Amino acid sequence: MRPLGERGSATAEFAIALPAVGLVLLLGAGALAAGATTVRLQDAAADAARLAARGESDARAVAAVADAVPGARTHLEQRADLVCVTASAASMLGDVSASSCALAGGR
Repeated sequence: MRPLGERGSATAEFAIALPAVGLVLLLGAGALAAGATTVRLQDAAADAARLAARGESDARAVAAVADAVPGARTHLEQRADLVCVTASAASMLGDVSASSCALAGGR
């Protein structure tokens, strides 16, 4: 038999632990979402850099990033013989970004 002073302690411990478990799960989901957004941004930036490097319009390169990651911001720049694209977007844990460059052969 339990002493009367410990009655309900398991319920109280569970009530304290449950929000912590929920917070860990939310942070894990946010980290996974940020990682997935970063991967999509990297792929879109690489595609946009290749498009711009082969002579497509800057608008077409920006559209490629916007199609892959809605709401993404895109910056194109020329660096010597390279065309570089930096794409960024908001995620659950803050902004994430990715950059990619391609050899400018079509300009």
